[in-house]
Amino acid sequence: MDSLTQIVLGASVGEAILGKKLGNKALLWGGIAGTIPDLDVLASPLLDMVGELSFHRSVTHSFLFAIVVSPLLGLLLKKLFKNNEATWQEWGWLFFWGFVTHALLDSCTTWGTQLFWPFSNYGVAFYNIFVIDPLYTLPFLGLVLAAAFYPKSNPARRLLNYTGLAISTAYLLFSFGAKAAANKVFEHNLTRQGINYSSYISKPTPLNTIFWSVTIEANNGFYHGFYSLLDKDDTVNYSFEPQNTHLLAPYLGDEKLSRLLEITKGYFTVKPAAKGIYINDLRFGKFDDWRKEGGGYVFVYHVWRNPDGTLSFKEINNRPKLDKGYFQDYWERIKGI
Repeated sequence: MDSLTQIVLGASVGEAILGKKLGNKALLWGGIAGTIPDLDVLASPLLDMVGELSFHRSVTHSFLFAIVVSPLLGLLLKKLFKNNEATWQEWGWLFFWGFVTHALLDSCTTWGTQLFWPFSNYGVAFYNIFVIDPLYTLPFLGLVLAAAFYPKSNPARRLLNYTGLAISTAYLLFSFGAKAAANKVFEHNLTRQGINYSSYISKPTPLNTIFWSVTIEANNGFYHGFYSLLDKDDTVNYSFEPQNTHLLAPYLGDEKLSRLLEITKGYFTVKPAAKGIYINDLRFGKFDDWRKEGGGYVFVYHVWRNPDGTLSFKEINNRPKLDKGYFQDYWERIKGI
């Protein structure tokens, strides 16, 4: 999730654990705990593209990191604040739950979180919420901010904070239900259209959990479709493109390429480039493909061979033109129009 959301979640967790003893200091350090896992971005300048993609949401987002680092930070904070009532164990719990809730929330998004690093580099992803979702964040933020204006001994403070946690958790539960409803429609259309598939990834389109996108692995390629829970007609018009794995043949055997394909979980297509090939990361789908003019993939990786035989990698990010017309069209599509 975005940084603001993780700060709010961390602050709320900090308040739940140590708010009675520390007041707003618990909110502050909870917010810091919710931010620390994302400091993995500081390693980006030291890594190449594949290394950066592989390192993202790995070490600092793992359960092992939470287990090892939390008590160390608890001891450190106890030494820094000798005069407060919190024990080093309680400080440790604040960081532990700040780290764990951060990682679990990130696992609800599309990229994937390596919860079990270093034992597995598989990116756990539930695909039930977009990385930025105002309906999750804004009510939560408002309630946590309101709680900060009450003394630490006031029961209203805890009520506001727990209400924020309850509402945000309820929204996540709703997103799983919305995903299940969309999946039912996607599967029904696959059966009705006679498409035999091996697997699929459904995920919400940006900023909502009403309008869903699906990418389906079948027939040596992938089908793409969209469905809004507000659509009056449950017919999904799927588009198809071949995977073109034969275009990978000249580049196979490279360790970095193997890792890149592993990161996509097999959801990729290949297209020729003037120099080398383009690998489309299909996990994020074509979020603009609902428009008449269609759209490109969010993440595309350019791969080519150098004169010395090594491979080079470059990430290409495709972003739509976010103007008033785009948002109007998008809002209409969410509403099922």
